[in-house]
Amino acid sequence: MYIERHYRELENVEEVRVYNVNKLNFFEDAPQVEKPEKVRFSNVMKHVPSDINVFRPIDDGEDYIIERIGWNILERLNIKLENVEGRKFSQASPIYFEIFKDYFKEVLNTSNTKAIRIFYLMSDKVQSLANINILCDEGHIYLISDLKNDFEEVDSIETQEKLEEENKANLIEYFSQTGSYYKTRGEFTWTPGIYNIINRPNEPQDRYYNIIFDLVIPEDKPLVEELLQTMSPETDTYENIIRIKTPGGKIKYLDTYLYSKFDESGEEISHYGLFKDIGADSQHHTTRPMDFILNGFNHNSKLSLLIEPLSKRYEFSEGFYDMIEIPKEKYIHGTDIITNIVEEDVREELYKLLEGKITEVNRIFTYRVHGDEDNEKVCELFIERFDYGNKKHSIGFLTDITISRQKQRELIESNANKNILIKEVHHRVKNNLQVLNSFLNLERRAYKDKPNLILDNMQARLSSLALLHEKTYKTEDFININLKEYLDDQDETLKMLFGAKNINFVSDVDPDIHLSIEVITPLLLVVDELTMNAIKHAFPDPDMPDKTIFKQIKRLDDSICEFILKDNGVGLGDPDKLINHNLGWEIVNNLTKQINGEIEILDCDEGTAFKIIFPISFEHTIEYHLNKIMGETNEN
Repeated sequence: MYIERHYRELENVEEVRVYNVNKLNFFEDAPQVEKPEKVRFSNVMKHVPSDINVFRPIDDGEDYIIERIGWNILERLNIKLENVEGRKFSQASPIYFEIFKDYFKEVLNTSNTKAIRIFYLMSDKVQSLANINILCDEGHIYLISDLKNDFEEVDSIETQEKLEEENKANLIEYFSQTGSYYKTRGEFTWTPGIYNIINRPNEPQDRYYNIIFDLVIPEDKPLVEELLQTMSPETDTYENIIRIKTPGGKIKYLDTYLYSKFDESGEEISHYGLFKDIGADSQHHTTRPMDFILNGFNHNSKLSLLIEPLSKRYEFSEGFYDMIEIPKEKYIHGTDIITNIVEEDVREELYKLLEGKITEVNRIFTYRVHGDEDNEKVCELFIERFDYGNKKHSIGFLTDITISRQKQRELIESNANKNILIKEVHHRVKNNLQVLNSFLNLERRAYKDKPNLILDNMQARLSSLALLHEKTYKTEDFININLKEYLDDQDETLKMLFGAKNINFVSDVDPDIHLSIEVITPLLLVVDELTMNAIKHAFPDPDMPDKTIFKQIKRLDDSICEFILKDNGVGLGDPDKLINHNLGWEIVNNLTKQINGEIEILDCDEGTAFKIIFPISFEHTIEYHLNKIMGETNEN
């Protein structure tokens, strides 16, 4: 027999695993050292479903006299109370004494209740689970134990197999932090995993309402409302990440999958939901992928990113609430805000966008805060509606461009070039989100058994994009972006995400290289993929000395750059195998094509090296379009 102990901080429960112990060994013959006295309320305790075990400390808490053992455990272990009461705990049950002695001392010294969960395993297979609470009252230790199905015999092979399958399902849910429900005829059936996620016991009224949706935080309520309105025979599945606040006050992120079945008339027959607590999958701080993008725009009161502004599942960065001067927690999303726009033609255009009659709005207008004529702001708004998959989405930007009245006309007259720049950037943001979604779909198929790998890869990519957007929007320069500054910050981000503090990152980047956002975005993603690959695979021996990842970017001439990434690790092996069968190589190759570049695997004495040759600008960049517009303007 041996014992393992773990503390589950999320649930505030001590978890104990007891391996390879026979039920016949839990109690042993021991001499009675005291004549037992009748325990208070012992007759009442007989009718309590849980076992109530009573102990009295002796020898300054170094040992305990057994005053009562619960009736359930006596029956299951086939022992009599008179054979254990009045005995020393350490002599009558050495196994239980070893498990509980430290917890008993803690409760005696602090008077706090201690929660414990015990797994009994035989040959690494869980045989049973017990939930235990230990408390101290009037100098006695009370151990209250729920030992359902512990060492129970079953009447038939069929019953035994059914119990085993049910226990396996429950244990899988517990360890994977998942839970599900099934709704039919207006009533819900919840699996035990749900109660593990929300940290509370089953209650009789739970079958009458959705206990998960009831805990959703106010910011995510619109997601649930839209879900309930849109589920139909045409849209019978739904996937998203929602946030709940448990009865204990903890915020949890749940990966949500819902499915409904409808009859021929369109009436819902049944409804199924699966939830996974994704916060339990990673040691890093977990957040939704969209939060990485939104965070890049936060702390900017003059610019706001609008995610799904035409939907109830909207997400806006902080600047939006600063501009309309309404706290985020008090804002109610709807069409009322449009009435505060002074220009009638802008209001009409927005209503057409909401009705689906047009797909884009790009206007400058005057906004009256709370309808007040004395508090007006000049704003620029861009919103685009687009289809992705079988669903409609929208993305936009709102910018506060308020200046003095004398300069407003000058701003409007000179805004044509800026509109082109901003519009191109809007399209790039949308395309970047679609590219990341494509990566996610590829990796979900390739690494379906490795959710942590998918999450870590996506965090790295999103962190790079969020960093890029944050810096460019602070400078408002989307053409002349200094590459060296970004790569230095990117190295620090990847070190933190992948715990690569013992790897040396060496960069030699020409400080005079400046790229447009359209070139630097896929280039940073290429650097991400190659760096992540080196961190994960180049140094399998954690004790390997002088682990180094080297990056160099230099100009070959006025229009061409060379990028080299090299590590001093174990090497690549067969390059043909990488090129033909590796998802990471496929992603890097496609991103390289986006910047009209060429990638090559270099021969080297140690480690692995890649070289990419790429142009500084090309026809599809913002810089190209701007120069073309400026040329046409000069000609006119």
